[in-house]
Amino acid sequence: MSHSESGDAAPETPVAISASQTPERGMRTFMGVLVNTAVANVTTSYLWFALTFWIYLETRSVLATGVIGGLYMLLIAIFAMVFGTIVDRHRKHRVMIFASIVTLVLFGAAGVLYLLVPERTLLDLGSPLIWVFGLAILAGAVVENMRNIALSTTVTLLVPQERHANANGLVGTVQGLAFMVTSVLSGLSMGLLGMGWTLLIAIILTAVALAHLLVLRIPEAEPERSGERQPLVDLRGSITAVRAATGLFALIVFSTFNNLIGGVYMALMDPYGLEIFPVEIWGIVLGATSTGFIIGGLVIAKFGLGRNPIRTMLFLLMVMGLLGALFTIRDWWWIYVLGIWLYMSLVPAIEAAEQTVIQRVVPFRTQGRVFGFAQAFESAAAPVTAFLIAPIAQFAIIPYMDSTAGKEAFGWLLGEGEARGIALVFLVAGLVMIVIAALAFLTRSYRRISALYRDNEESVPAPGSEEGAGGSGAGEAGDSVADASTALPR
Repeated sequence: MSHSESGDAAPETPVAISASQTPERGMRTFMGVLVNTAVANVTTSYLWFALTFWIYLETRSVLATGVIGGLYMLLIAIFAMVFGTIVDRHRKHRVMIFASIVTLVLFGAAGVLYLLVPERTLLDLGSPLIWVFGLAILAGAVVENMRNIALSTTVTLLVPQERHANANGLVGTVQGLAFMVTSVLSGLSMGLLGMGWTLLIAIILTAVALAHLLVLRIPEAEPERSGERQPLVDLRGSITAVRAATGLFALIVFSTFNNLIGGVYMALMDPYGLEIFPVEIWGIVLGATSTGFIIGGLVIAKFGLGRNPIRTMLFLLMVMGLLGALFTIRDWWWIYVLGIWLYMSLVPAIEAAEQTVIQRVVPFRTQGRVFGFAQAFESAAAPVTAFLIAPIAQFAIIPYMDSTAGKEAFGWLLGEGEARGIALVFLVAGLVMIVIAALAFLTRSYRRISALYRDNEESVPAPGSEEGAGGSGAGEAGDSVADASTALPR
């Protein structure tokens, strides 16, 4: 794909800058933003997990959990480019505050609905109220993703280029910590406190994260404005920015492979786990296995992604497919837990690979739209598979595997048990993922994006700071985490 194909606007050529152009206290500021985003992610994940547990335990409907999970990813796919456009047009700190306020309002609305409507009515799958309640929580969690897009751009803004991969690995570590905490807390909260108290805790934590965000300072100049009226969703600008970097669209497609199998997990992982464990134990299991996120992120923070992050990504996608095919090969709790842990340890590297490439080859002023476009494209894969697989598993595969014919056909491979239908879905999805990732190595796009990354030895330009190189950093809140920057090699 040539640059001339990217549209009327001439594509921006990445221009090298030195690491010294990042703010003097940029790492301290980044750590403050990272910790604050972690608190926000803990809160939304905590309530999101609790909602999934609550609906399945009360209804025992795989279809309901699949629809809820699919809706979440579908909303992200729909609004991600909106979020990316907003991130590019406004200062990142202002965007984060806006997202936190909207999330707080939506969670508060869900809390009011829970107080006013009897729980039995909310759990009636035939009532629109359960979907209104669920959508309020889902929308609050979706809006929070605007902060994650902004966080990815702050790596370019605040962190020296040679430490981008390490910073992205540290982001994965923090996300793993958040996942671990929320998995345990959601299971315990639903088992011991119920949905009402869980909602109240989430509302309080959201307010605390907003208060902390208000004292942070991110040194960044006001984004330039063209003076012309701009669309809410700059689809043309997003596509132009993606096409300007030859092979970048292929990178996004490669990352989408992870979400294809992710949609299957979204629909079926919790039902499978809740067939094996009580809800309190399942939450603890998810928390324990999420240490894989932490360890995987720390490995990337320490060692980076190698000379070719795209090659690393595809190789790990093949390993991930193998894990997905085998971790339910038998109805044994320990192999399921081990498989989840290994799977989670690979996720930070796959996410960091895409982010590191985009941060190097895409100009800063369009990075929000590119990250938003990538998130929309990748997220669209998960709801498709979730919406498809949940009803197929519920009404066809699970009954078939419980039948005599299913046991005779696959019992030698998968064994027998209530969850063998889900195991069959995991097996097929994992094998498909291995084949797709292997074929990607043979494509011209893989060679092009690898060459583009190799040829851009320095980062793309970031705008100047209003506060100069000696920006105020993260303020008092950022000082409390300044020492954490030593986790990144200098």
